[in-house]
Amino acid sequence: MRITERQFVELIRKRAPSAGGGATVAGLRHGLRQGIGDDCAVLAHTRQRDLLVTTDLFLEGIHFRREWQEPASLGHKALARGQSDIAAMGGIPRYAFLSLGLPRRTGQRWINEFLAGFLRLAAASKVVLAGGDTGSSASGFLADVVILGDVPRNQAILRSGARPGDEIWVTGTLGTAALGLAVLQTGGKLRRSHAAFQAFCYPEPRLRMGRYLRQRKLASAMIDLSDGLSIDLARLCEASGVGARIVEASLPRLAQTPLRHALHGGEDLELLFTVPPERSPELPRRLGGVPFTRIGRITLERKLWLIRDSSKIPLPILGFQHF
Repeated sequence: MRITERQFVELIRKRAPSAGGGATVAGLRHGLRQGIGDDCAVLAHTRQRDLLVTTDLFLEGIHFRREWQEPASLGHKALARGQSDIAAMGGIPRYAFLSLGLPRRTGQRWINEFLAGFLRLAAASKVVLAGGDTGSSASGFLADVVILGDVPRNQAILRSGARPGDEIWVTGTLGTAALGLAVLQTGGKLRRSHAAFQAFCYPEPRLRMGRYLRQRKLASAMIDLSDGLSIDLARLCEASGVGARIVEASLPRLAQTPLRHALHGGEDLELLFTVPPERSPELPRRLGGVPFTRIGRITLERKLWLIRDSSKIPLPILGFQHF
């Protein structure tokens, strides 16, 4: 029987030592404010700041195909995926470590363009490339990106803070990256002027929005939408011990985006967050041109529902899974 991604993560969590190890290990564990199970690990650092650490694998044939994207967009996306994790904690990215596995026939021009895309986004977000590793790969290109960021002490926004009655909000539009992927999968080409090109090839991590929500203490819980609304909402609800109702008509999507993409399409890198109802009037309609949209409500019943007109139907948990 195949193991699911959720089961695999839970296996690791259970195998990770929770007791013993002596005073040194116990002291280190005391400094781990949030470990396995959130967008980033949160580590005690100073009296004023906590460290955020995230790592992300980017694998050819799994996450991308080189014939579909220019090298610069792959470099951009390799960094953007990790930065989106930092955004989901309300943090600020500071340093990146880039490790590459390169097929032997990878040309210097391709590598230069990949690095150009990576470093342009790093410069725009004031992230320093501080190190990494290289090696040859027998099974396609791969990148592993580790990002270190920070957040004021005890202010990281976790997945586990949602409470019944909280409103569910998202940034941007949903399913646009999946729309771009669908065009490529059917042999089409993405025009640079199309919104799906930007969403799929050059997604913008919502760092400003994450910081805004954290600074104003508006979000009770948050997660980035990297694998799809349904599965990422399920992860937030599981961490918080709650359920949710999503209103189909409220989902922000382009006119040409099918509902299945908005519900289950991955790689949008938008933020999904919950807000106590008494605080939601403080949310602006837009921030930096990016809309905030209320799409549902957290419930005490630990189930996920989709509200369609006057009907309530179970929301299937789909989206991207590695296993």
